Amino acid sequence: MTKLRTGDPWMPAPQYGASLTGLGVNLLVRSIEQALPFQRHVLTAEVVYSDPDIAVLRYGEAEWMLHADHTYDGHPLHARLPGDGEARGGGTELRLHGRDPDEAVAAARRAGFEVLAEPADKPHGLREAHIYDADGYLWVPDVPLQAS
Repeated sequence: MTKLRTGDPWMPAPQYGASLTGLGVNLLVRSIEQALPFQRHVLTAEVVYSDPDIAVLRYGEAEWMLHADHTYDGHPLHARLPGDGEARGGGTELRLHGRDPDEAVAAARRAGFEVLAEPADKPHGLREAHIYDADGYLWVPDVPLQAS
């Protein structure tokens, strides 16, 4: 994963990852800087945190993240990102926090759904898997890693 941020983020990634609950949405964007005006002005979202790699946004109780394309360069989804000018829906991850990824992958396989990435422990403090539904949306069930 390529990072352009210099310095420390507003909180450690594992701490932020463990704080997530409910349904989470990560939107892949070409540029955080270019994406923020729409988020701020059209959606009137609060920018909780922003750097060249990620942004955390909030509106009411909803919170979502923007990730710059370059932060996914080592991720299996990167190869499926649309080209310049194409719709970005294919770069969306729908995260379901609290759903065990190992159980979800087993259920997906039984039902014949495509597993893009096996369950894995990630440096941001979550165990997660990547699964496509029948309409091609990428769902990411995840749980916090156990503290050691």
